[in-house]
Amino acid sequence: MTNKVAIIASNGGLFDAYKVFNIATAAAATDKEVAIFFTFEGLNLIHNEAYQQLPIPAGKEYFVEGFAKENVPAIPDLVAMAQDLGVKFIGCQMTMDVMGLDKNAFVDGIDVGGAVTFLEFAKDADVTLTF
Repeated sequence: MTNKVAIIASNGGLFDAYKVFNIATAAAATDKEVAIFFTFEGLNLIHNEAYQQLPIPAGKEYFVEGFAKENVPAIPDLVAMAQDLGVKFIGCQMTMDVMGLDKNAFVDGIDVGGAVTFLEFAKDADVTLTF
């Protein structure tokens, strides 16, 4: 058992962000080694501008009020929390190239790599999740 959690974030909405970062921070807080591979729309979850206001599915806007009422941290706060807990962020080089983005468009502290970089981490992970 390696005590590793590998997460692929390929969707870029608010609900996706909460799923990714809730699992990542919970795993890291329980002493798991965690890496998240952000690809395609998932890059929005760590993009300096996009992660400030991620899209919410139509008809689900009431969740915003519920999140506030229950003191659920905002996504930028969860990103910082994950990084403080040692979660490794890997931005997909291919997707970044296709979108014309470089590392500076994203939160500080990310690694940039391809699928092979993520697979090297994930090959012996105990848990692998995709959101």
